[in-house]
Amino acid sequence: MKRFLYELSESWKIAAAQMRSNLTRSTLTALGVIIGIIAVTLMGTAVNGISIGFDKSMAVLGDDVLYVTQWPWKAVNLVVAVPTSNFTRSVKYGGNQVNNVFILGTTSDFIVTSTIDCTVGRFFNELESRGGANVVVIGYDVADALFPSESPIDKSVLINGQLFKVIGVNTRQGTFLGLFSWDSMVAMPLGAFNKYFSAKSESDVRVKIKDKTKLAEAKDELTGLMRRARGLPPEKKDDFSINEQQAFKSTLDPVKNTIAIAGLFITGLSLFVGAIGIMNITFVSVKERTKEIGTRKALGARRRTILLQFLIESTALCLLGGFIGLAFAYLMCFGIGKAFPSFPIHFSVGLVLVSMIVSILTGLFSGFAPAWTASRLDPVAALRYE
Repeated sequence: MKRFLYELSESWKIAAAQMRSNLTRSTLTALGVIIGIIAVTLMGTAVNGISIGFDKSMAVLGDDVLYVTQWPWKAVNLVVAVPTSNFTRSVKYGGNQVNNVFILGTTSDFIVTSTIDCTVGRFFNELESRGGANVVVIGYDVADALFPSESPIDKSVLINGQLFKVIGVNTRQGTFLGLFSWDSMVAMPLGAFNKYFSAKSESDVRVKIKDKTKLAEAKDELTGLMRRARGLPPEKKDDFSINEQQAFKSTLDPVKNTIAIAGLFITGLSLFVGAIGIMNITFVSVKERTKEIGTRKALGARRRTILLQFLIESTALCLLGGFIGLAFAYLMCFGIGKAFPSFPIHFSVGLVLVSMIVSILTGLFSGFAPAWTASRLDPVAALRYE
């Protein structure tokens, strides 16, 4: 064991000396690995970011909320049922206007079934909800567009010719991949919504459940309640649909996974090209140092020692390229995060560890054949090599 550790230490010293003495060649050889690690790391970061952004966007729907609608979504257990109606309209204040705003009519219990949290002001209360008061809670982006330099609280906005007083602004949630966000919505009491807009709206009922681990049981219970409420006999099919967050996830997860696999495969090709370059240069190094190998074998060096030496040289080169590639990838991720703040960049420690492991495996893969060739050289023939 002591001999092996000594050989290992000496091999690292020889590898460092070789890289210093052939600095330009080592740098150019490592360039392929650097580009490969940058590509793989950036793709891994993008995949992680997409996954995090997707989950964050799905959290808006709530994983413990069931939605009763007329049509299914394509892409004991019940706590509270919240009716909602919605459509899109323009919202105006003074000379400012925001188009295609998601207008939502609901009750004061809506905050129980959603991620709405007012950073300024408040959500409308039960009294305002029951009375159908002309009050609204607006999303962050709507507030930013209509009130760029003043507080929106207690100001009146114009929606479809009607004035509504702003009593709250929702906390910024952001949007991702075009999925829904509360930042571009306006919520008002359902009574006021029905009074002015019900003719052209879409409606659903949102039901909060007690225990999200019993979602299936809650769904069955809600189905029974809905069938009784709508007077459906046993032989008739449901004329409504109960949806949940999983309906979107089950549709989009395969697409997300396919993108991840295809992206990592394509970027992995650049790393493979880098590995071939290192294998080639290691073969060149073996040819150049044939006499040195013969001398070491004549002095008693084992095959294992020679094999270990060239494996470590190729691995050291890949590790150097890996560290440089990670540094560049981190700087690029930092720049992308600053340029596109809405994209959820996630440069994780796990990704760094994976990149280092990939670098080591690349070094072992690319260096094995040349190292094996070097270890099998006949010492007499190697000493006579010109």
